[in-house]
Amino acid sequence: MSKTAIIFGVTGQDGSYLSEYLLGLDYRVVGVTRRCSVDNTINIKGVLSHPHFLLLEGDVADYISVSGTFKQAKSFFGGVEPREVYNLAAQSHVGLSFSQPVAAFRNNAEGPLNILTVIHTEGQPNCTRFYQASTSEMFGSNYVEAQGWGGPRKIQNEETPFTPNSPYAIAKVAAHHTVRMFREAYGMYACAGILFNHESPRRGEKFVTRRIAKYVASLHASCTLDFPSGLGKPFPKLKLGNLDAYRDWGYAPDYVRAMHMMLNREQPEDFVIGTGETHTVRDFCAAAFSCVGISDWEQFVEVDQEYIRPLDVDYLCASTHKANTILGWESQVTFNELVEIMVKAELR
Repeated sequence: MSKTAIIFGVTGQDGSYLSEYLLGLDYRVVGVTRRCSVDNTINIKGVLSHPHFLLLEGDVADYISVSGTFKQAKSFFGGVEPREVYNLAAQSHVGLSFSQPVAAFRNNAEGPLNILTVIHTEGQPNCTRFYQASTSEMFGSNYVEAQGWGGPRKIQNEETPFTPNSPYAIAKVAAHHTVRMFREAYGMYACAGILFNHESPRRGEKFVTRRIAKYVASLHASCTLDFPSGLGKPFPKLKLGNLDAYRDWGYAPDYVRAMHMMLNREQPEDFVIGTGETHTVRDFCAAAFSCVGISDWEQFVEVDQEYIRPLDVDYLCASTHKANTILGWESQVTFNELVEIMVKAELR
């Protein structure tokens, strides 16, 4: 029988790529998504008709829902327990978590607890392996100094203390420690990937990288760089927050490979997953606008206080040493290639 997996949060960026990846490895996959009044399956339209894929509605913040999901999945898997469970379900927008902190905590902290508890008390914890999507936002303003080719550099690794700067990150830290507790207390195969920012054309439209890519494509498609009189008014500016925030940006399909690799080792361990390079939002803008031949991009961008977080994370850069040497994983798509992929997708 093929391997079996449940993916909570299957319709999001990571869940959709992971479902495609696992089905390509001959898995049977149950994908779980929250009920929505509009169709939210665009990212998984390529797998909906796959005979080894089943889409269920559920809510990780509801224990009864999670328990019912496992029962339905077990039936789809021919009566066997799921081999792998991936929790990618979350309230994933950092800025939104400041205005919806309770929802962020319920989904991002209580959700993983519900899943782990169901595996531990109702399933076969020695059979089922659990992956939790942790985040670089947990580090907040903390980093460590490491020696690089050009001298000392700032990085975050698996030993960097967490100092979360948002309700989103606080909830993720709680979930991260919940995973560790279940692993150490009950001997469960439970691990977390501390993923740094990873993007793709499937990134949510509220995220800064997707907003930049969409704006550049719209600007290019309008053919209004000279603001012809027929337009009536200049093309509206792109409103952004902190242009000088540093982020380690990678390509989402690379990162779902790492998730799978983490659940297919002999022992569960947590890993930092990133590219080891950091770029500012300003750098992302410059690279995106250059894809359509615009070098003086600043004239199209405006800093708006609406997009400034009450407490931001200024600098993130992953140490990839452990993932490279122990997990055998490395990112394959460069920063400039990532930006080009996203802009070209919007242009299409």
